[in-house]
Amino acid sequence: MVAPRLEAGSPHPFNGMGVWRLMTTRAGVGGDRPFVTWQPFDAPARTWTYRELAREAASVAAGLARRGVRPGDRVLIHLENSPEFLFSWFACAALGAVAVTTNTRSAPDELAYYAEHCGAVAAITQPRFAELVAKAAPGLRFIACTDHDSGVPADSGEDPFAGLAGNPDDLVAAPSDPLAPVSVQYTSGTTSRPKGVLWTHANALWAARTNAAHETLRPEDCHLTYLPLFHTNALAYSTLATLWTGGRMVLVPKWSTSRFWDVSLRHGCTWLSLMGLTQRFILGSEVPAGHRYRLFGGPVCDLDSDARYGVKTLGWWGMTETLATVVVGDPYWPSRPLSMGRPAPEYGVRVLRADRTPVEPEETGQLEVHGIRGLSLFAEYLDNPEATAESFTEDGWFRTGDLVTWHGDGHLSFADRDKDMLRVGAENVSAAEVERVILQVPGVVEAAVVARPDDKLDEVPIAFVTASGADPDGIAELVGAACRRMLADFKVPRAVHVVRELPRSTLSKIDKKELRSVAAEDADRGAAQVRWAASATTDPSGDAR
Repeated sequence: MVAPRLEAGSPHPFNGMGVWRLMTTRAGVGGDRPFVTWQPFDAPARTWTYRELAREAASVAAGLARRGVRPGDRVLIHLENSPEFLFSWFACAALGAVAVTTNTRSAPDELAYYAEHCGAVAAITQPRFAELVAKAAPGLRFIACTDHDSGVPADSGEDPFAGLAGNPDDLVAAPSDPLAPVSVQYTSGTTSRPKGVLWTHANALWAARTNAAHETLRPEDCHLTYLPLFHTNALAYSTLATLWTGGRMVLVPKWSTSRFWDVSLRHGCTWLSLMGLTQRFILGSEVPAGHRYRLFGGPVCDLDSDARYGVKTLGWWGMTETLATVVVGDPYWPSRPLSMGRPAPEYGVRVLRADRTPVEPEETGQLEVHGIRGLSLFAEYLDNPEATAESFTEDGWFRTGDLVTWHGDGHLSFADRDKDMLRVGAENVSAAEVERVILQVPGVVEAAVVARPDDKLDEVPIAFVTASGADPDGIAELVGAACRRMLADFKVPRAVHVVRELPRSTLSKIDKKELRSVAAEDADRGAAQVRWAASATTDPSGDAR
């Protein structure tokens, strides 16, 4: 079975509500409060109040409707951080269309898959990606293009985004339906193609309310938002949570170490999400006088730098599928240092051994989450009922694919990924997705992709392949070229090692633990290959352990 799903007519926190109603309510009550300040790197900042942003979104929605976009239609939003991303996302919510937000680092093959899989009818993009979108999705009715690339002026082409503008007073908004779909984000899993995570309006409202509560957001707070809006952190933890409380956010094109403190001090930022590089920056940065940060959120609780900043760091854990942080630190109580925090009261959380029995304190097991689909958990994987069913246990718990350690004091610490996943900077990368591309290269017989630790990105992908030809350097070059052509840059292996044999574990499966042990640049892979070959000879089944 899968988890229970939110049903029409059942009582829940968002009866009669939708994302657009939340926006228009904010615009009607305190609508002159600033909502979003767009701070491009080389141009003056501009601020939209709640009322102004609602009018911009209504204008875009009216323009989409004029061009034939109807409730339920899927609109591709292929944009870097920009005000137009927010106008477009909320416009789709107003119209009842579904915003499909795609990673702007996607390769042409990936973007073509997203557009075809979701059945997008139109796209909104920027000059840098206009040609890419046109080639990847030739069946779209139209492609509207902004006049800048994340703040840098550029030619918008024949169909400018400004041409979408309609009369906001002409908008006939879709009825508020919390069960209606509102957005899709494609996320890497263990399958060879990313899955589309479908959120309902109730999901988005849950994300807004729950994240705001976990972050203890206040109307006077200001979220500095640098992570990409096409990901859950920036969209749900920052934007929607801010909308729920009536606070404000500062949106920048991306992280900039050199500009961070200037932007933070100038705009009075009080809240920041930490990821990889930014966490390391905070740990090593000099603390300026007069900063207004009161809380950081990140992978672990209570960093060593907290006392120096006078700012508590909340550890947290969540996924696109969970909308909000399922495990989170407490802003008012001491947390176990470097843990993720404690289970949030809004979710069921359990940690199980491989035999499905609960772990004991200080034992590591598989993290599973219980909730209601379409409310506290995603509605489904878009047009993929098989994947949706497989992601839940027989008793209806969501399989996260992460391994955690449960401590006797109630905190949880991240241990590893049970799924075959890599974490490259802020991006999840499916090993299977990269392997799918490598196996299409002529001459490649087998492929295995594993993570190698990296100082800047935490992990980077490394490929091991066996090949039928006698030219390992040539095969490695072909593999690299194919990956650069077919995959986003962060998914491309940093090294390709052509080996005679791959190590095997139980049931002849490739032993990725062994591959990780020799993924480092200075590892002795020659000696490892001798071991692997000997194992294959002495144990033909490959079960050498």
